[in-house]
Amino acid sequence: MADTQSLNARASQETFISLLLLEPAPIESPRPETEKELPSLPEEAEPETALAGPPASPTPRSRGGQGHVLRIQRYSSYVFFVFTTCHFITTSLVPLAARSVRASESYFLLTRELYQTPLSEPLLVFLPAAAHVASGLALRLLRRSQNLQRYGGATPGMVALHRVKTAAASSSFSSASSSSSATALLPTPAWPWPPFSTIAASGYALALFLGAHVALNRALPLLVDGDSANVGLAYVAHGFARHPALAGAAYVGLLGAGAGHMVWGWARWVGVAQRAGWWNTRGQDATGYRAVDRARTRARRRNFLLVNGVAVAVAVAWAAGGLGVVARGGAQAGWLGKAYDDLFQRLPFL
Repeated sequence: MADTQSLNARASQETFISLLLLEPAPIESPRPETEKELPSLPEEAEPETALAGPPASPTPRSRGGQGHVLRIQRYSSYVFFVFTTCHFITTSLVPLAARSVRASESYFLLTRELYQTPLSEPLLVFLPAAAHVASGLALRLLRRSQNLQRYGGATPGMVALHRVKTAAASSSFSSASSSSSATALLPTPAWPWPPFSTIAASGYALALFLGAHVALNRALPLLVDGDSANVGLAYVAHGFARHPALAGAAYVGLLGAGAGHMVWGWARWVGVAQRAGWWNTRGQDATGYRAVDRARTRARRRNFLLVNGVAVAVAVAWAAGGLGVVARGGAQAGWLGKAYDDLFQRLPFL
């Protein structure tokens, strides 16, 4: 009798829902030293036939071109670094050494001829910057799509399961029913977006400040005067003298976001940057061996202090020449100062 009853037993509703879909946590952004192109999903693999010949190469491929987008993001930063190095030297280190805007102006104008020609400016500035930002956005979208396909967010069953969990979460503990307790053991729906790292946050902030910087120092003179031949360090000093609060806030934002993003980005390329969300997973990857865990903790702390120390040093050096020398250059007199005032008057928020 007992055997017959066990054979006729039916699965409970909570067992059916728990087996409907498994939800591990979404994949994180891969470490630089372990970045590999992911293989294609099973439904996209080419079918094998008896006349297929020799086996295909085991080299994995990235679904959706994620590997190619990552290469665009990486190599575009190399090209843009050439421009930022020249600009950092002429706008910070040279004024810091010369201690004068007038003495530094000739070096700035001479170096500007290298990256502001009709050929070099798109290749060294605009195209790398646009490719870097676009590839960063594309990577987030590709990884989100990959998370949805691998962990069930794109399947029809995910919709029903999400509704059940949402209804269970909205009910209070005092009025918990049998249906809510049946879904209490189910995992929380995974967030499909990849972790938002400090590098990404500083990059988006840098894109905003850099766009404003280009609009004020390149686009505005081109629209008003037809060129930017008169725009140099004296133009920046005149802006600080006329509008110190706005110019200071914009410069500090550009300096902080730029120094942080560039240093943290290079740390990621060389493999010493922390992963996104590493502060939330520090205890989850413990090995159980005290010596190994302590060594790993010390290495993480050392890398964290090293990378952020370099970022602070770059920001301080940039501020020493920019805010310490150029910003104190004062307003320009004569026709040049009047030309700068005419440019600033074209801005609607001044």
